[in-house]
Amino acid sequence: MDKVEPGRAPVYEMLEQYRAKGNLSYHVPGHKNGEAYRFSEGAGFLDEVMRYDVTEITGTDDLHHPEGVIQEAQELAADCFGAEMSFFLVGGSTAGNLALILTVCPEPGMTLILQRNVHKSVIHGLMLAGVRAVFVEPQIDPVSGLAVAPAAETVQAALAAYPEAAAVLVTMPNYYGMGSDLAPLALACHTRGVPLLVDEAHGAHYGQHPALPAGALMCGADGVVQSTHKMLAALTMGAMLHVQGPLLDRTLLRQRLAMVQSSSPSYPVMASLDLARRLVHSQRAGAFTAGLAAVDVLRRGLATLPRYGLLQPAQPLQPLGGGADAAAAGDTPPQGMAAYCTQDPFKAVIYDAAGVLGGFELQRRLEAEGIVPEMSDDRHVVLAFSLGSKAEDSQRLLDALRRIAAEAADCPEGASSGTSARLHPGEAEASASPSQNNSTWNIFTDALISKPVQFSLKPVNILQTESIRLEYSAGRTAAEIVIPYPPGIPLLYPGEKVTKDITTRLIGLRQGGTKFQACADPALQQIVVYNIKKGGDV
Repeated sequence: MDKVEPGRAPVYEMLEQYRAKGNLSYHVPGHKNGEAYRFSEGAGFLDEVMRYDVTEITGTDDLHHPEGVIQEAQELAADCFGAEMSFFLVGGSTAGNLALILTVCPEPGMTLILQRNVHKSVIHGLMLAGVRAVFVEPQIDPVSGLAVAPAAETVQAALAAYPEAAAVLVTMPNYYGMGSDLAPLALACHTRGVPLLVDEAHGAHYGQHPALPAGALMCGADGVVQSTHKMLAALTMGAMLHVQGPLLDRTLLRQRLAMVQSSSPSYPVMASLDLARRLVHSQRAGAFTAGLAAVDVLRRGLATLPRYGLLQPAQPLQPLGGGADAAAAGDTPPQGMAAYCTQDPFKAVIYDAAGVLGGFELQRRLEAEGIVPEMSDDRHVVLAFSLGSKAEDSQRLLDALRRIAAEAADCPEGASSGTSARLHPGEAEASASPSQNNSTWNIFTDALISKPVQFSLKPVNILQTESIRLEYSAGRTAAEIVIPYPPGIPLLYPGEKVTKDITTRLIGLRQGGTKFQACADPALQQIVVYNIKKGGDV
């Protein structure tokens, strides 16, 4: 573009013009601008959106070979989010994660370094690409027991041990909005000549307001995936992939995106990405004023409710000597520093400081009050705010919390939580060891750096497996994927050893009412493991 016009929304404007023309449709989709539902049940719901639901015809451009409005919209997105090139994703961040892995590992058997607590889409990407995965241990916040990202020293050690690695992939921020400085990780990667890939699904808004943490691109990441529908204002499944620097093959990346995305992408989803970008691009920090005010109402209200704790990073908020400037100078954060230094203000993570109500039970009570949180774990409840949040909504939330506190005041300690792991009064801020983890994100290994794990699409041979009670699974080898959802982080994949810690964690999640995906028994009373043969598991 010769001149950036933040107020433009090219895809949306094209769809408005298409609708206004009233042309007769002799092309797909088959609903013919919604006419198929004109006199049917559901017409009111479908009427508006189907008028904008077009396909690749003259004037609408093509996502997989953009030359017109989609190209312009993606260029505007790159300008808004600080990328050299941006791609619209209509399959969520999943499509972006898959495409990045297939790009940096174009041949089976290539090595990728990544943290173990990744979204299921990353594990699926490892399988599709036939990757040799080297898992690195994430840092654990000692107060909350939650996992964040690997330390720069761990990444450096992994790169030294596996110099053939094609890239490093990390998740930042985590589902709880916790983050650390990515600049030292980017420096470690670039020193070795490999790209840093970041699953920034929950950080699409980062860097857009002084009160928000810096985004991954600002810290030097090469490929960044963002769920624009999560923390900004796009339709569900709307996401973006941003790239910068010379370390990613962009021609190959385009091909990989075409492989993992529909050849008939949703124009309403693309238009919503366009509009979500325009909202931030044209209003900048002002777009977040109302949402941050709503967060402030909650914070001030919680200060009057000592019953509840609010997850916050230890001081200082930024690592000593950290940041992009320090990274450029070759400094890394001191060993042993806090596992995280930034907290997304739009992710309010609360817990019962009295230790009576566990996170699952607190979520259930909030839902009974008409308040629907994003997720919970054994201890915490995650409340997701956004630029669409309002102060009056926070007040309603606070009123609900007051009623819940009053109702639980006389509840015997631990009686309402529904799980076996309980906090005692006064211990809310006590340190937690890795074996006392509180989150479905916590994956603990025997070493900071794993041996390479070969992934493939080869299905598990059912004749080599058996189903056993979860309680008896410690020491066995998993023969299925087990995914608590949300947050969608596999606790086990086929071929992974089931440790005692993982068995305990799964039992606690099951008792708390967590939903599980991918496993044969969604209630997780049973788990599929490999048969025991002479000398151990298959």
